[in-house]
Amino acid sequence: MAEIGFDISGHRPRLLTPELLQQADRVIGMGCGVEETCPVELGLHLHEDWGLDDTREMGIEATRSVRDEVRRRVEAMVREMSLT
Repeated sequence: MAEIGFDISGHRPRLLTPELLQQADRVIGMGCGVEETCPVELGLHLHEDWGLDDTREMGIEATRSVRDEVRRRVEAMVREMSLT
């Protein structure tokens, strides 16, 4: 992420809780590869699931490709939400 200007070194994943879901305008899944933590497997409602590949076992080029796809989709979602 630093390659594209985002410093996420101080950020850590948070557990998705019902309270967080209540505060969200949208809940987007990236594609579940870990059943015990997948929101869908936990019975949580997702607005949408993007079905992206899990990058944990990928090389850097494939990881960059997923990162760029996430960015493209987030930018499109922001544009869409600003129109409503």
